[in-house]
Amino acid sequence: MASTITILGAGSIGAFVGGALLNAGADVRFIGRSAMGQRIKKHGLHVSDLHGWDVSIPAESVQFSDSIAGVPPSDLLIVAVKSADTDGVLPDIGRLAKPGSIVASFQNGVGNVQKLRDALPNQIVVGAMIPFNVVQLPDGRLHRATLGELMVESHEAWHPWLSLFSTARLPLTLRTDFVEVQWGKLLLNLNNPINALSGEPLRAQLSTRGYRRVLAALVEEALMVLDAASIKPAAVGGLPCEKIPGLLCLEDQQYLTAVPAISAMDPQARSSMWEDLEAGRLTEVDDLNGAVVRLAAQYGGTAETNKAICELIHVAERGGDRHMSPDALIRALNLS
Repeated sequence: MASTITILGAGSIGAFVGGALLNAGADVRFIGRSAMGQRIKKHGLHVSDLHGWDVSIPAESVQFSDSIAGVPPSDLLIVAVKSADTDGVLPDIGRLAKPGSIVASFQNGVGNVQKLRDALPNQIVVGAMIPFNVVQLPDGRLHRATLGELMVESHEAWHPWLSLFSTARLPLTLRTDFVEVQWGKLLLNLNNPINALSGEPLRAQLSTRGYRRVLAALVEEALMVLDAASIKPAAVGGLPCEKIPGLLCLEDQQYLTAVPAISAMDPQARSSMWEDLEAGRLTEVDDLNGAVVRLAAQYGGTAETNKAICELIHVAERGGDRHMSPDALIRALNLS
């Protein structure tokens, strides 16, 4: 199809997705931070995955800009900016999408789709959920390091795009229960601050029962809040959400046997929150764990453990401890 795609927020995830689509033959424009532009200028757009797929696109074939200015409207706008940056792009985002085109929020959290809908009444705004992790490697590669397939909010406007995404090794699963999918993904994202505070790669962190105990407490608290709000989160990864806390508390070998996807993770994979702290950026913790805290307050309750880990991340943003042992994290969160 002779259509154009713009990636707004070409960080690790956005540039990986855009690179895969560009390699599949799409006309893709990238808008991101100047650091990513310099990375592409030096290395080209080099993308790979844990199955051995490895593609390098020359820098001169990549249309990259660090500003919205001058980028023409496209047929598909993929919004991949951090949740904290959504409000900042809303005044200018309309000029990036043609009337009647798709604007897809490839973002963490649960509030971005509605913000985009309110700002873009003439476009088709839909949610998308990316369950996999992309890590920036020293050799310039953007490496997909974990499993999972893209889920998108069901709409007939996606149908012309399905073939392209499949060719790009990014097949889309259309979901009619997207609010529930978002909350299911958010439960998994509650691990992001734990990973960021541990200083460990994801596989090593999730292979350690003490860290998993912390995640179990965060998820269990979130499930109670969602129950109060009459929200039933969708299973993301095949496991019913209510079984997650018990599974996380298994002994290490039992857990790794029950969840083989952990051993399949690339050993270098880390959370985006860890990357944000490394780069000295503010994190998305208020849009992840903070969303649980706000939902609890909306229904007259509290979510003290999720609130406490938000506070630990804010301390880390200001230069605080980012190499906490499981015991230190358990003590800091007042978990028994």
